[in-house]
Amino acid sequence: MKRYKWFIILLNLIFLLVYFNHSVAKKEALLKDGQLILLALAPVDPRSLMQGDYMALRYDISEDIISHKNIPKRGYCVVRLDSNNVANKVRFQKDLTPLNAGEYLIEYTSPNSWNVNIGAESFFFQEGRAEKYEMAKYGGVKVDKSGNSLLIGLYDEQRRKIE
Repeated sequence: MKRYKWFIILLNLIFLLVYFNHSVAKKEALLKDGQLILLALAPVDPRSLMQGDYMALRYDISEDIISHKNIPKRGYCVVRLDSNNVANKVRFQKDLTPLNAGEYLIEYTSPNSWNVNIGAESFFFQEGRAEKYEMAKYGGVKVDKSGNSLLIGLYDEQRRKIE
């Protein structure tokens, strides 16, 4: 058994590195080729808006889901973009299809019956830069055809990225 111990450790390490590099490559492809979608930010309790070096985010598309009866715990929020790339919620669905022309998917999880998470509920920034992001109106995400999303930044009222 001692003979195989280092071989098993090395094999696990190689597997871990391959998986990690594959994950990074997928994120890089999403950044390069993904569709930019601006999600309007919903108000957050001001006492918990800024906590250290991150901002808690909530999106308009995550609001009012109680009116959508029996949404799946995992699925896709289907959105349609206006002329400024701002998303408007169309519906929630469990599968990738049906998808009409001009509609985009954002994968979500619903841990309870009143909340939807798209996986980008925190925005981290350099300490001491909070004032710059306080007036953010949109969260910018890149999405692919499978509904995977990646938060790329916050945007102001004029839909300009806050740098």
